[in-house]
Amino acid sequence: MAEKFNRATFTRSFLRHITKIKAPDEMLAEASEQGLEKTLGVWDLIILGVGAIIGSGIFAVVGIAAAGSADGSSVGAGPALIVSMIIAAIACIFSALCYSEFATMIPVAGGAYTYTFATLGEFAAWMVGWVLMLEYAIGFIAVACAWSNHFVQFMAGFDKVLPAWLAHPPAWLTNDVFTVGKLAAENPDLYVPRLLGVPVCINLPAILIVLLITAILVKGTKDSAKMAGLMVFIKLAVIGLFIVAGAFFVRPENWTPFAPHGVEGIFAGAFLIFFAYIGFDALATAAEECKNPQKDLPIGIIGSLLITTIVYVLVALVLTGMQNTSGAVPLEFLKAPMAYCMTMAKQNWAAGLISVGSLAGLTSVLLVLEMAATRILYAMSRDHFISKRFQKLHEKYKTPALLTWTVGILAVVGILTLNLDVAAELCNYGTFTSFIIVCVAVLILRHTDPKRERPFRVPFSPVTPALGILCCGGLMVYKSMQAGSSALLFPVWLGVGAIIYLLYGFIKNRNNENKVHREMVQSFENQEEM
Repeated sequence: MAEKFNRATFTRSFLRHITKIKAPDEMLAEASEQGLEKTLGVWDLIILGVGAIIGSGIFAVVGIAAAGSADGSSVGAGPALIVSMIIAAIACIFSALCYSEFATMIPVAGGAYTYTFATLGEFAAWMVGWVLMLEYAIGFIAVACAWSNHFVQFMAGFDKVLPAWLAHPPAWLTNDVFTVGKLAAENPDLYVPRLLGVPVCINLPAILIVLLITAILVKGTKDSAKMAGLMVFIKLAVIGLFIVAGAFFVRPENWTPFAPHGVEGIFAGAFLIFFAYIGFDALATAAEECKNPQKDLPIGIIGSLLITTIVYVLVALVLTGMQNTSGAVPLEFLKAPMAYCMTMAKQNWAAGLISVGSLAGLTSVLLVLEMAATRILYAMSRDHFISKRFQKLHEKYKTPALLTWTVGILAVVGILTLNLDVAAELCNYGTFTSFIIVCVAVLILRHTDPKRERPFRVPFSPVTPALGILCCGGLMVYKSMQAGSSALLFPVWLGVGAIIYLLYGFIKNRNNENKVHREMVQSFENQEEM
């Protein structure tokens, strides 16, 4: 007979409840019973991985990593940027190997959230899920606004063809209220409509791209992968164009000195360029939709990292060969380095195509980020942390349509209300935390469940997971030591998550356990009566 029924309470066996793990076999059983449709193959995963990784980082951050920031707060790596890229890739690979082991062992939706539930328990799983919302959901909002900025710049190139209102739309229709406030401070004559004294600012391009991406994801991950594939092809073609065309304008003397700021510049560049690799972890959240996750997921995760590294190194070689990065560089180089170099080489046609590539890159990142956010929330709905209504799949497309639209609408609200500069910084902490947790979880499950079948095993464990913890932890500490509000806001975000768990998630899970207990007791009594 089932255990005696007890009311949900904070005082009775509290520690036992919050550290209660969910067995991998239970997760697999739930996935097989009500799982998502399996549509993704190995090439779909590689496309999604490359689509998630190659985004605004290679089109913007690479310039700052090479030459340093405009305000002098960080130095650049110079031509040694290729070393910085390899260091960042190695730091990512440690975590990527750990993700691969888990994704093949527990191929269900949720990614790092699911792996934490299987090793560290209920409370830790909730907190990781809460933190992942920084990386994916808020990151999705930030990238949508970056997409809007690139789109406005792209349209400005057609000012001689398009009407003025379309080629140069008003600032209040293409920016959030915080950005418009900064612009208004610089230009007092800037027109901003007001409603009851409150500025009305709507980033219309960002909202429209969010709604479009949401509609595509509702139709299914296969269609999403097809669109991501098209975007990946466009941006890789544009990057390939830059590498081939730019190679003719490389001056070898720009590669000396190779490391103008020594080791400090190399590691500063590695820290910055690390964020240009983020995105491979999102593949793990789609494990449940893979046709053959045990074989395909490690190839997709590691393969996308390797392809990205090769592309990045080639771009760095050409970029630093075209522009001397050992001294001061123009501000335009820091904002859009590839487009600037092609413009200076009098290849304006190539600069225009690079703008198209940046839009394609950001579009593919948006697809993967929203997909990852919905799959994590889908897993949390299964575990009774949020309403079970979000588990309902679309009758035709077999996707969590209600949940996907909910994420999309919340993103629109975020675009209208969030200070995106701070939100984007907070995403970095979410990434570091999830990487560290997954490395720790691999070590724990190796100890608690050593006999479980592992189609893919992290090589040289426990050394590899330990190195992943050290690399990500070191970068996290490095970031925390820099001035900025994000280092203070991250603990606040964690505190809010803990409060929500205690006031909602903990009680909801205990009530669900009570419901299950009552059903078991009722079933037992019915059997006795028979």
